[in-house]
Amino acid sequence: MTHIPHGMHLIAGERVDDGARFASAPASGPAHEFAVGTPDLVDRACKAAEDAFETYGYSARADRAAFLDAIADEIDARGDAITAMGCAESGLPEARLVGERGRTTGQLRLFAEHIRKGDYLDRRHDAALPDRQPAPRPELHMIQRPIGPVAVFGASNFPLAFSVGGGDTAAALAAGCPVVVKGHSAHPGTGELVGDAITAAAKSCGLHPGVFSLIQGGNREVGAALVTHPLIRAVGFTGSLGGGRALFDLCAQRADPIPFFGELGSVNPMFILPKALGARGADIAKGWAASLTMGAGQFCTNPGIAVVLEGPQADEFAATAKGALAGVGAQTMLTDGMAEAYRAGRDRVAASAGVREVLATSCDGRAATPYLYETTADAWLGNHALGEEVFGPLGLIIRARDEGQMLDLARALQGQLTCTLHLDDGDTGLGQRLMPVLERKAGRILANGFPTGVEVADSMVHGGPYPASTNFGATSVGTLSIRRFLRPVCYQNLPAALRPDDLQ
Repeated sequence: MTHIPHGMHLIAGERVDDGARFASAPASGPAHEFAVGTPDLVDRACKAAEDAFETYGYSARADRAAFLDAIADEIDARGDAITAMGCAESGLPEARLVGERGRTTGQLRLFAEHIRKGDYLDRRHDAALPDRQPAPRPELHMIQRPIGPVAVFGASNFPLAFSVGGGDTAAALAAGCPVVVKGHSAHPGTGELVGDAITAAAKSCGLHPGVFSLIQGGNREVGAALVTHPLIRAVGFTGSLGGGRALFDLCAQRADPIPFFGELGSVNPMFILPKALGARGADIAKGWAASLTMGAGQFCTNPGIAVVLEGPQADEFAATAKGALAGVGAQTMLTDGMAEAYRAGRDRVAASAGVREVLATSCDGRAATPYLYETTADAWLGNHALGEEVFGPLGLIIRARDEGQMLDLARALQGQLTCTLHLDDGDTGLGQRLMPVLERKAGRILANGFPTGVEVADSMVHGGPYPASTNFGATSVGTLSIRRFLRPVCYQNLPAALRPDDLQ
């Protein structure tokens, strides 16, 4: 049976419709109408979240873990409807949506297990030393505590894993923070289904309904109202550099500045070292083409740049990549706007001085086809724009004169989510020279692989220096992401009855 969206906001457990509507723009199937967000709804949701924090922020870890597990169960119970709606709205294939739903529920269950263990609290204790000279030491306890209501912005390119019930929401709820989500207008029906699942889980667990709210649609005024609301204590965001930077600036300009955890984009360069290029350059080129075109290139870890040393082996690498990309047909992009932005990025690269076209295709409407260009390191170093992300299946090969210029390229990079080294045993020396540079540039460094695909695990870092993200000390994927929504509190000589239960 086809799911028909109710099209309303979810404010503290209630479906709310204030009259104004917008129509969705699905890749296939009928459009549906959804309520439009307003600053008044933002205020209502934030006040409900603050009310919920008085209990949820001090709830037992076991209770919050049960809530996360319940959300995962409720999402799975709506699995077929979520998949169908997500495919229609985004144009993504069914297998991708099924996999992304599994990632989303797996993430929720992983976080539940993680907080049950309690290690994330970083509990510390310094016993009193009353006889210490020249002055006694008081008894000190320290623990991580939740910060309060968190605003989350749904991402366009992941309708599930980085959206309404995705990583930011899961991390905040795990930490003990109520969440107010501004849903992305690219997939409001999918967001609604997940929002209904979270609301049902909150009710089944007997939680204050203000622990979760979903505001659909709305213009920039709604987003601004959310990040500047005095009750919001942090923001989680995945999206464009321009939009993220605007919200980041609003957070910094508040009378009480709050952290903005934004994941904004990256070109994820690959450095293909000489021995690896000579031994298996063709295989690397084919793997790069597959990674570059996966999901129409709409991944924040899409490897848009490949750096090689000039010479016949670089020629072979480019020819193989061209052949592999030429066999990839048109793919549907997530929105018409993304498709337009992709073509604009293509045109910007193609028109840049020193850039040569390797593979040209043709795409229009909401479709994307791959493009491949190459340039010299001198041209790239002289044109900052060539280091900017093109969100889609476009690759740029950079030919360096020698190993020294390859190092110059690494030093000139902006902050990245990932950097990759393709190397063989004979490349170890150059790899050792590159590593101190790349560690300062990226949150994740790979060897002999491709960065598309971000494992949800304790050790994962999905973040990096600006502009990859706005906080280089944080990650938006993995259990460490919970720490974004906690702050350390020290208790000095406080009676046990007044300390948090987790310190008993």
